[in-house]
Amino acid sequence: MVAHAQMPSAYTILVVEDEPTLATAIAQRLTAEGWRVRIASDGISAVKAAAQLRPDLVVMDVMLPGMDGIEATKHIVAQRPVPVLMLTARDDESDVIIGLGAGADDYMTKPFSMRELVARVKALLRRVERAKVIASKSEHEKILDFGSLVIDPATRRVTLDGETVHLTPTEFDLLTTLARKPKSVLTREQLLEEVWDWVDASGTRTVDSHVKALRHKLGAATIRTVHGVGYAFEPPQQ
Repeated sequence: MVAHAQMPSAYTILVVEDEPTLATAIAQRLTAEGWRVRIASDGISAVKAAAQLRPDLVVMDVMLPGMDGIEATKHIVAQRPVPVLMLTARDDESDVIIGLGAGADDYMTKPFSMRELVARVKALLRRVERAKVIASKSEHEKILDFGSLVIDPATRRVTLDGETVHLTPTEFDLLTTLARKPKSVLTREQLLEEVWDWVDASGTRTVDSHVKALRHKLGAATIRTVHGVGYAFEPPQQ
């Protein structure tokens, strides 16, 4: 387990929301935490703002005029890696997987409480700091070679049948956490603590959604569900 990293307070957060009342409410609540907050009201301006501000985190609404939140997220994370918390009015499983596949690290379904929003933002920001520690410790870690599936923690690269698989930072961390203990069952709570740095079980659905996104990219048999418990990594057949 990685120790909690100390978070600096002067983070910049970009809030992308076309509903003015909600955008203002989110901005005010995040500003009260001591963070710098900027607002964009559509996807195109969000991409431009992200390039100029280089925010530490983006809160992204899915339903936006012009370029929607999914496309905007793709453009933003292509510019540079940045955690994205996606806000969606629908809890449809396919929408969530599409959002995570676009590069989002987490999602929340409207309506939500500001308290939960702050908790999710803090967890994602902690992950940014922890990722730096993990990266330094992974420089000399051995490659996880499972034949057709190869995971390189040092370069954060995954290949399947020789082809590079593009994973989000969260997907990579989740896969690596499971793959370090092949066939061992890790509970959702363990995964939340190891990957997301959450100390409670409020985000178990987030784990489930990211597992589904990983299965979509690596094959359904890669991660086994242990009902009522959690998940286990199943190495490909040699």
